[in-house]
Amino acid sequence: MPEPKTPWPHAPTHQLATRGTFFVTSSTYGKAHHFRGTARLRVLHRGLLTLARDYGWQLEAWAVFSNHYHFIGHSPINAPTAESLGLMLKTLHVKTSGWVNQLDHTPARQVWFNYRETRLTYPRSYLARLNYTHQNPVKHGLVPVANQYPWCSAAWFERTSTPAQVKTIYRFKIDKLQIHDDYEVASEW
Repeated sequence: MPEPKTPWPHAPTHQLATRGTFFVTSSTYGKAHHFRGTARLRVLHRGLLTLARDYGWQLEAWAVFSNHYHFIGHSPINAPTAESLGLMLKTLHVKTSGWVNQLDHTPARQVWFNYRETRLTYPRSYLARLNYTHQNPVKHGLVPVANQYPWCSAAWFERTSTPAQVKTIYRFKIDKLQIHDDYEVASEW
């Protein structure tokens, strides 16, 4: 008799038992461009920032695109774990998929796939990922300078930080980071 097969998980295991600072990536199902265009990007961007605030997550960097987003956030200081991340992203995904499906007249379509998080415990890793997230619109070829892309944190970061902080963060090398980011984004924004 053959040995029973071990079930293979279809999603990454989320390690949220400890609070901290996390690098998060989420993508649409099949990398589809459900959030192509200014109106859709605005809703997704606003939804992410609003829910992060409502759930007590302090975001330091973010970048929102037609088929994925990244952010770096600190879990709520008044919670012993980071488990609220899952509920926050579920809320974001349910609301934005319902909205975009209503626009497209596709009520049962799956819009979001899942998310991955990495707890950042080393200062150099954290600072490099801050730079990576700010520079992500440049990496994807959407703008020559990150602060020109309205759906990311680069312009906000440059306005609210000291010139020395900006220079320090932007100096961190990002070309050797191992980040799953093979998305082709829509150029309309």
